[in-house]
Amino acid sequence: MGRVTQSARDPGLQPERTRLAWRRTTLACAVAASLAGRQTLHAGLGPLSALALSLVVLSWLAFLAVAHRRIRHLGASRPPLLTPRAAAAAVVCVMGAAVCGAAMLR
Repeated sequence: MGRVTQSARDPGLQPERTRLAWRRTTLACAVAASLAGRQTLHAGLGPLSALALSLVVLSWLAFLAVAHRRIRHLGASRPPLLTPRAAAAAVVCVMGAAVCGAAMLR
């Protein structure tokens, strides 16, 4: 049995699918942040709601930065692996937005 070396790797369309997945996730976060803003404005903008909305928007902007950086890296002929730090940042942004969104609904 022959060993497959790293140089023989053909990624095919996998980087493109991954890039599209990052874009879809970023769009979904943008929609969620927009709906959170709309909900806050309809319910009345109290100080706690304003803080939660600000945190949702900041989470979305941070996620946008992480996603944009990853999308740029996927354009390379040999994209680097997603670092644990970037993965943790993306998870923290999404979870932060979810927690703030849940707080806004109360």
